[in-house]
Amino acid sequence: MDIKALTAVINQFVTDKGWYAPETIFPQTPRNIAISVAVEAAELLEHFQFHDQPNDTAALAGELADVANYLFQLAYLLEIDLEQAILAKLKVNYGRTWE
Repeated sequence: MDIKALTAVINQFVTDKGWYAPETIFPQTPRNIAISVAVEAAELLEHFQFHDQPNDTAALAGELADVANYLFQLAYLLEIDLEQAILAKLKVNYGRTWE
């Protein structure tokens, strides 16, 4: 499954839950989704707090999936081709050095 197909599956889930509906208590605005990306990314850190390796890789995988779901949704809402954005950023990063 490619990024576009996966994004469609995510959007179908959000639609099925009613979160794209105007009257939802969980409005799927770019601002709210960006906040959700940060919240879920912070939850990744809990798996490493006081540990070098996660104790529960299945739970960590779930958190990674949450981050990805929100990230793909944010790109969709802002009409950003995430695949092209990733490839463009990799191209930029190849020309960078970190010291």
